[in-house]
Amino acid sequence: MSATPKPPEPGRLNIGVVSAGRVGSSLASALRAAGHTITGACAPSQVSRERLEAMLPGVPAMDPVDVAASCDVLLLAVPDDELGPLVAGLARLQAFAPGQLVVHVAGRFGVGVLDPAAQLGAMPLALHPAMTFTGTSLDVARLAGCPFAVTAANTLLPIGQALAAEVGGHPVVVAEEDRGLYHAALSHAANHLVTLVGQSMRALEAVGVDDPGSYLAPLLQASLDGALSSGEAALTGPVARGDAGTVREHLASLDALAATGDYADIPPAYRALAGATAARLSARSLRQAPGIAEILTELERRRRP
Repeated sequence: MSATPKPPEPGRLNIGVVSAGRVGSSLASALRAAGHTITGACAPSQVSRERLEAMLPGVPAMDPVDVAASCDVLLLAVPDDELGPLVAGLARLQAFAPGQLVVHVAGRFGVGVLDPAAQLGAMPLALHPAMTFTGTSLDVARLAGCPFAVTAANTLLPIGQALAAEVGGHPVVVAEEDRGLYHAALSHAANHLVTLVGQSMRALEAVGVDDPGSYLAPLLQASLDGALSSGEAALTGPVARGDAGTVREHLASLDALAATGDYADIPPAYRALAGATAARLSARSLRQAPGIAEILTELERRRRP
């Protein structure tokens, strides 16, 4: 039986990065600040080479095979759809070494995507920081307290947890089979929030509000704080009150806006979210408002194919 790997000790890991994008360069910078050595990074574009020089001065740019050969920990930070082909390609080139720790940071995947590396004796680990990255030094400070989803075999979990902790993160174990739902939840919240706020800002601009971001900021901050602390119980507004007439007016106004220009995406988004809100209120009886059923009927009646 093989011995359980020990968590890494600061300053004793040689880490290579593929590639020097926003996430890879920021995590590598944080790991170097924690005492590890960054041996090389893949930087295929001019933008990534400039980022490498800014975030990891002195670290050489290499091709992926040379990066893998230079390190005992290979950090793979590439777009989700590129990860599987990258791992398969490196495996065909025998780029992985027995005992090498291969870490990816894609939220969507567990360690299954690293099977080609594991078949060559590498130790697979999935480590996903739940934050957005700018690719600047600001990211390193923001890692403090950042949740990290850690997925690995039980014997390797201590290593993933230690790596997350060394950059200031808070490790949380997520099972292999749960990674898809985990990532969907994060993307639904973070990415669709941007779409939602952007739509609201465009609608406010249409009625002459010069700085819609500043106008929305107090309302959105209060809503976000309430949602994070109280969940669905924090719901307010016309749907929560059962104000069917107000919702009907909203729908008419948004449809009229969509007829004037590039706003066709807003009415269906409003309908979908208002419908989801009303359905949750009804299902959980969070509000005893007789207008909820009327709102659901109105939303369905005005829904466009």
